[in-house]
Amino acid sequence: MRAKQQLNTVLLSILFALCSMLLHAQPYAEQIAAFKKQDSTSFPAKNGIVFIGSSSFTRWTDVQNYFPGKRIINRAFGGSTLPEVIMYVDEIVTPYSPKQVVIYCGENDLTDDKVTPVMALDRFKQLFTALRSKMPKVSIVYMGMKPSPSRRKIFGKVMVANGYIRDYMNEQHYAYFIDTYYPMLLKNGQPNGALFTEDSLHMNADGYKLWKYLMDPYILRAK
Repeated sequence: MRAKQQLNTVLLSILFALCSMLLHAQPYAEQIAAFKKQDSTSFPAKNGIVFIGSSSFTRWTDVQNYFPGKRIINRAFGGSTLPEVIMYVDEIVTPYSPKQVVIYCGENDLTDDKVTPVMALDRFKQLFTALRSKMPKVSIVYMGMKPSPSRRKIFGKVMVANGYIRDYMNEQHYAYFIDTYYPMLLKNGQPNGALFTEDSLHMNADGYKLWKYLMDPYILRAK
């Protein structure tokens, strides 16, 4: 009997180790688990507005304050890329049955020298299709990639990819593209550093105020 108990203990230890390995094998698994834990104590009401994407949304921790009267569910995580967001659609979007999904993602993809604007478009199409296949009439808003001062070397790719995604969205139903690139430039064509934090990548409160202004005509009122 004692040998059997020891065997069970060993097997449980192995199972725990395997589960831990699987958890850490997927990128951002811990952040997704944190969302689920949060939902277990207070699940968001249906028909809200889900924000997904990378750190520009992740760091917008007070986004609800910018849109009073509208239910915002922020499920952006880390410095994610489009494939990583696609991986978690069933965890970060589908369960909430939203009336609108707002996306900021793609900028991190283009920092990879191997990723072209066409590839970024293809990745976005995959995300759009994944959302649309589950929610045929949900409103989908894409925030165009911004001109982060620290990423000047990819500005050309960003502008081209934004154009591709804008044209694609214009062909879809219930789909909207919001340009952030040009509104965040100074008159001399350089990025407005006053909108960014010291890392010249992420935005400060003034940057988010501008985004709120740009988004207002598109964000639905969640009832």
